[in-house]
Amino acid sequence: MRTLVAIPVYNEQKHVARVLERVLAHASDVLVLDDGSTDATSALLAQFPVEVICHSTNRGYGRSLADAFRWAQVDGFDWIITMDCDEQHEPAAIPAFLEAAAAGDADIVSGSRYLRQHDGDDLPPPERRTINMHITDELNRRLGLSLTDAFCGFKAYRVAPLATLHLDEPGYAFPLQFWVQAVANRLRIREIPVRLIYNDLNRTFGGPLNDRDVRLRHYRCVLAKELERCADRLQPGAAEGLVIPGDCHETPANCG
Repeated sequence: MRTLVAIPVYNEQKHVARVLERVLAHASDVLVLDDGSTDATSALLAQFPVEVICHSTNRGYGRSLADAFRWAQVDGFDWIITMDCDEQHEPAAIPAFLEAAAAGDADIVSGSRYLRQHDGDDLPPPERRTINMHITDELNRRLGLSLTDAFCGFKAYRVAPLATLHLDEPGYAFPLQFWVQAVANRLRIREIPVRLIYNDLNRTFGGPLNDRDVRLRHYRCVLAKELERCADRLQPGAAEGLVIPGDCHETPANCG
């Protein structure tokens, strides 16, 4: 089972060396997606035996994940594990994802910070927890899922089914597009517990998404448009009652 660990980074000079040292203790194939960093991140990456994709400008978290998926497909990996580089995902948990992937009963193994409590768990910023709960509940209701954490970026994906998806949401709303298409394409989903870690409560999304209401509205726009587009491949009523604001960003015309 060939597995690639993919790590999107943007201005992570504070964390990247420690994270890579720990990741390389558990994985030999590592891809770092440098999303237009302007600090010393790029120079630090050169010190490690990892593959690197460098974006000339910041293109977004979702674009980095889509690039990682394409790399895994072209290079013939069986699984890809994605994780963040801010030391809020523990590299020591990689073996748990490998074990769950090897069980063969899932196409997506999704980390959940709320599936089980761990000693020493941090408290998330209240507005982030509220948005996570709201969106997770709506995804469960509309898609027939039983997720506990819709936004955790610590995941393992079987590579072959990713080719059936059309994922082009470039930013932080990427998980909403992903979950809808995963269900529309009948991917098997399993959650495993991971620690809830918030090292820096001052970290932001950047730009307008720092505003809670703007961020929630954007998430709803992406979810609504994806549900509408994939409605004929979802459970009856999945898109019922959708209201898509007229200024939602346009997205492609197919459902993967």
